[in-house]
Amino acid sequence: MQDNLPSVLFAMAGGVVLSIGNLSTQYAWAFVGLSVVEVITSSITVVIGTTLNYFLDDKINKAEILFPGVGCFLVAVCLGSAVHSSNTADNQAKLSSHHKDVVQGTNLSTLNEESKDDSKDLENGTANKAKAGTAVFLIELEKKRSIKVFGKSTFIGLAITFFAGVCFSLFSPAFNLATNDQWHTLKKGVPHLSVYTAFFYFSVSCFVVAIILNITFLYHPVLNLPKSSLKAYLGDWNGRGWALLAGLLCGFGNGLQFMGGQAAGYAAADAVQALPLVSTFWGVILFGEYRKSSRRTYTLLGSMLLMFIAAVAVLMASSGHRK
Repeated sequence: MQDNLPSVLFAMAGGVVLSIGNLSTQYAWAFVGLSVVEVITSSITVVIGTTLNYFLDDKINKAEILFPGVGCFLVAVCLGSAVHSSNTADNQAKLSSHHKDVVQGTNLSTLNEESKDDSKDLENGTANKAKAGTAVFLIELEKKRSIKVFGKSTFIGLAITFFAGVCFSLFSPAFNLATNDQWHTLKKGVPHLSVYTAFFYFSVSCFVVAIILNITFLYHPVLNLPKSSLKAYLGDWNGRGWALLAGLLCGFGNGLQFMGGQAAGYAAADAVQALPLVSTFWGVILFGEYRKSSRRTYTLLGSMLLMFIAAVAVLMASSGHRK
């Protein structure tokens, strides 16, 4: 480790920025939504990270294919911001209309019918849920969240999203430097770190930073979140299994990305970002994002996903072979 200390530090720096990026996305989801956050952060990762890795890898990837793909990702980022703005306007219109109905008493009959349905559901042992995309659904969702987004500037969510994207764009180039020493920080004759050794130091630093940040935010929360404690955290296991599974999948995916980058170039490995497509499925189908939105929002959402798919396909075609 003493001989390879510069490479170890690069690997650990990659773990630090990944950990900060992961935590930032969790705050951004409340403001912007799962679908838009993943597309924007992944696109920024490709635009910045792919460019850095292209030059670090001595241009082994095909530039005539690589950079048009990067341009497609840049367009996807712009479309993602437009989707968020359009959906925010749709939600505000729903809430305003709902407020007027409540004030004017025009939805009194609807409320009576819903109360009857609720009583029937209670008799049957089931609870009546608000339909996704309605104003009532948005209000109930706001009550459940620890991060309250109503009345807050949408700039906050986009700013956190872009910050997370920048963090994600740096962890792969840092790992590239750790395994290939393009900046010649190692002494002559000292072997480079293998992918697996670098991944060990990468994972250790990611884990340590995550513990420090999460414990700090328990006692000193941001964005007007309620204070908590380590004792309360350890005592609440609701959803902990899903969190552990998410961490295992993230680590497994990172390891495969680094192995592929060492073989075919980290620039091409950065391009294989399927998580926005999966997260959009989760967000739209399972979480009810963009339900009952305007045609403009649906058009922008479809265009964003199509541009993202095209960009992934183009960048995969730019892969090369490390000598």
